[in-house]
Amino acid sequence: MVPPDTLFDGIPVWVGVYLASAIAFAIAGYVLYRRVYRPVTRGRPAGRTDRLARRILGAAPMVFGQSKVMQSFSLRRDRAGLIHALIFWGFISFAISYALFIFGDSIWPRLSAALLTDTGVSVFAVYIEALAIALLAAVAWGAVRRWAATPSRLRFDLTQKPEAAIILALIGALMALTVLSEAFYVAAGGGGPTTAAPIGSTLGRAMSAAGLGEETARLLHAASWWAHLGLILGFAVYIPMSKHVHLIGAPLAFVFRDLEPSGTLSTPTDLETAETFGAARPADFTWKELLDGYACAVCGRCTDSCPANITGKTLSPMHIAEGLKEHLLETGDDADAQPVIGARIGEEALWDCLTCGACEQACPAGVEHIDMIVDMRRNLVMERAEMPETAAAALMSMEQRGHPWRGAQHTRTDWTAGLDVRTLAEHPDAETLFWVGCAAALEGRSQGIARSMASVLKRAGVDFAILGPEEGCTGDPARRMGNEYLYQVMARQNIETMDRYGVKKIITVCPHCFNTIKNEYPHLGGSYEVMHYSEFVNELIHAGKIKPLVTVDATITYHDSCYLGRHNGVYDAPREVAGAIPGLRLVEMERRRESGFCCGAGGGRMWMEETRGRRVNHVRAEEAQATGADTVAVSCPFCLQMFVEGAGSIEGADAPQPRDLIEILDESLGGQDAISP
Repeated sequence: MVPPDTLFDGIPVWVGVYLASAIAFAIAGYVLYRRVYRPVTRGRPAGRTDRLARRILGAAPMVFGQSKVMQSFSLRRDRAGLIHALIFWGFISFAISYALFIFGDSIWPRLSAALLTDTGVSVFAVYIEALAIALLAAVAWGAVRRWAATPSRLRFDLTQKPEAAIILALIGALMALTVLSEAFYVAAGGGGPTTAAPIGSTLGRAMSAAGLGEETARLLHAASWWAHLGLILGFAVYIPMSKHVHLIGAPLAFVFRDLEPSGTLSTPTDLETAETFGAARPADFTWKELLDGYACAVCGRCTDSCPANITGKTLSPMHIAEGLKEHLLETGDDADAQPVIGARIGEEALWDCLTCGACEQACPAGVEHIDMIVDMRRNLVMERAEMPETAAAALMSMEQRGHPWRGAQHTRTDWTAGLDVRTLAEHPDAETLFWVGCAAALEGRSQGIARSMASVLKRAGVDFAILGPEEGCTGDPARRMGNEYLYQVMARQNIETMDRYGVKKIITVCPHCFNTIKNEYPHLGGSYEVMHYSEFVNELIHAGKIKPLVTVDATITYHDSCYLGRHNGVYDAPREVAGAIPGLRLVEMERRRESGFCCGAGGGRMWMEETRGRRVNHVRAEEAQATGADTVAVSCPFCLQMFVEGAGSIEGADAPQPRDLIEILDESLGGQDAISP
């Protein structure tokens, strides 16, 4: 895009360029300060400014490589991810072209050629023109998709605002002016390396041949060039005023992302000194949580991936993040006078959340929905004492009995009958602590998991012991239901017990226990080497310490536990264990691994009734049935219980029967003699 010679027959072009830019960017900066900076900085400290080099380098693939956007294409074959990446790269490419051809060449017409050489300018001009044509096609596709062949995730009220049409129209106009400006320049007799762009040059020569005079072409070139600049500067002012402020918010959200595994909740300030508990008003949220509202692209991917929303519940993670931002914008300096809960975000939606992380996995903008939701649950539970009756009962059971299983008839060691399993009190020098967990110790069906785990450990000659009556609930359900105080009490008690015995290595059968002890106990001073059994027994198999020999003639489909898979990235180990069992055949569900579907038990939902829509575990059980497998394998006691109930909901006799993978492995080891530790 070659600049016109002068502005108003005498004023240098660069004067107009830089004066207009200064005004536009000053307005944009003021809007950003008022609409973004001031509201966000009223939030609590978030502790997200450490390890800046790691944060910036880690954010680069997500920002410049669009890895999170492209994830939707690779996992879901959603072409919108590919188109969005194209538009983003167009934005970057055109920004470079503006720096060279507008802000640079307007001062010195040879600047771009001096930096790139004439050949480089020609190549770049061809590239920019080809990109402009591609973006025009992308805009047309986007318009058809949004208003004609609209996918479900774009049918929400928030995604149907006029802003989308405005942005698409502006992008289309910019691309058209890119080609037209070059065409008018050629028609006016202009030359140089930029005329290598074939479409603009051909169009310009055609205009000349059709009788367009050089003077008229020169005027049209100047008009299109300045119109192009005006649209660019209009973008700069409009973006902070629209939902497209995510162009600024999302990169910041990625830089200030949580560096812990995704299943790790942020630890609030000292509960002993806190004036309020949880978050209800903007000032109660962290500044990162408030920033996430501005990072939200209102694309609907999170809501479209949410198991609660898919099964007819109220929760829409997109509306949580966007609702927080809208509350800030609508109430201005009085935002803290009215709580967000009730005004913008319903209590029902908060209790629907499974904390499965599907929303954060799908989000292309780095929004962390779970921390927001749990912070609001904390306010409901600890500040207002408002929660579902079944949640209150589970929390009371944890306070009174040390576990959430009301009516449990077993002690924490009943499952060991006949297995000669010792406690740390009896064997304090054990190398490994087998953390059994409440479900595997106290719930009848899940006790089979604990027995099989102990059997496998004994066969492998592992020196292990359990805590037995000294083991308490890790506090995971209490924390995710919102009772942070109860969680910290239970966690500190467990840490004190384990530290007294000098525990170094822990094996768990429950992904929730695994996640909590591994990722959250270190915040309270409890640091241990923690492995889920699938990782541990996979190592035992590879080391030759156990070898499955007995054929298990079954076709299984494996369900990824959210707290093992999505939150901690353990996908391969369970499948490798299954692959080592003779006769076992694995067929996968459509929603698996990173795109897996929750069983319905996370976030404390195990102990809460589902009163709206379909039960999540029923939907998942049907997905398992659709594979034709006779067995659905899990590696989590919660998942096992949900599938047992889910299988019972399927009519007929072809529902796959739920088994934990460790039970299947133990069966395949049945030909070996047990080796006492």
